This record gives sequence, C-alpha cells and structure tokens, in this order.
Amino acid sequence: MRVPRIPPPVLALAGLLAQHLLARGRRVTAASGAVGLAGALDSGALALGGDLIFHRAGTTISPVTPSDATVLVTSGPFAVSRNPIYAGLLGLLVSNAIARRSAAALLPAAAFTVLIDRVQIPAEEEALKVVFGAPYEQYLREVPRWGRIGPLGR
Repeated sequence: MRVPRIPPPVLALAGLLAQHLLARGRRVTAASGAVGLAGALDSGALALGGDLIFHRAGTTISPVTPSDATVLVTSGPFAVSRNPIYAGLLGLLVSNAIARRSAAALLPAAAFTVLIDRVQIPAEEEALKVVFGAPYEQYLREVPRWGRIGPLGR
C-alpha cells in the first residue's frame, strides 16, 4: 500500500478552510468560543505532545515517509492511542465546528477522519510493520488506533 503524498496536517488545514466556508455567517458566542477553545487547547496539546515525543526520540515525524522511522515510540500519548497526532488534529476540527456552532462544519471533520482512518493510517501501518516487525505487531494488538473511545476504539 502506497503512503499518500498529502501530509495530514495539510488535510486538516483544508478542513479548516472548508469549515470556514460551510459555517459562513455563523457567529462564535462566548459559550461556544469557550468550549471550542478548551477543546482546541486539549487537542493541540495532544498533537504537539506526540510531535515532541517523536523529536525527542530522534525519529521521523513525516507521515509521507513512515519507512524512515528509526524508533518505535510507545510512550506518552502513544501508550493510549497509536495516532494521537491525528486524534489531536481531528479534535481541532471538531472544536472549531463547536465554536462556530455549525453542524455543517462537522462534515470536513468527518471527511478528515475517513481519509486518515481508511487511507493514511493503513499505509503507515504497513510500512511500520516492515520496519519494526514483531514489536510493532504487538503494539498494534495492544494499543487502539484512535484511543479507547467508542466504536473507533479498535
């Protein structure tokens, strides 16, 4: 399986742009802004925390070249989700939709989830199986893709 060439952060930015267009005319209220900001801060911390752990481990963060990974990172947020950076990006999209009080703005978040879950992650997982072998296979069995939440928990 070939790894997509468009990095997920670019997809998330495209999602934010689409949300802006879909939620045109929707105003952020004090309450929706506070809830959206809280979610965005948590989600941003999750994504940046994952990025920081990769950098500290001295391995690649590039989602287009997962075969360049040199260290299997399983600590921190990676102990509860195989994809905390993607979960954080999704959280930013959902937080923006909440802040804008727009159900339509959830559509780009859903599209991001489908693209990441069905295209990006499977390609990365195949590449990482080749690089890390049995330890990565064990990690796949022990840690859910999106974390321990609802139907996406495994």
